Amino acid sequence: MWRLYKLMDEQLDSITIVQIKYTDMLMRKPNVIGVAVGYIQERGIMLDERGLVVLVSRKLPESQIPPKDRIPSELEGVRVDVQEIGIFKA
Repeated sequence: MWRLYKLMDEQLDSITIVQIKYTDMLMRKPNVIGVAVGYIQERGIMLDERGLVVLVSRKLPESQIPPKDRIPSELEGVRVDVQEIGIFKA
């Protein structure tokens, strides 16, 4: 069991390092309102896989996003998941 926790800690550490390195770049892209370490979702179902989660106010089809503004699906071997969360109001 200890080995499993150690592996999970190492995985989280590597994802966190990628988050630190790329947050500024990702936050400059349109509609991006946050970057976090979290669980990957596919078709609305949360998987048992952690990765870098990019939170956007509105998710658009890739064909409507200029190439320079697209969010990569992977950064340094870490899976990137774009999740629409809408706009927050205080």
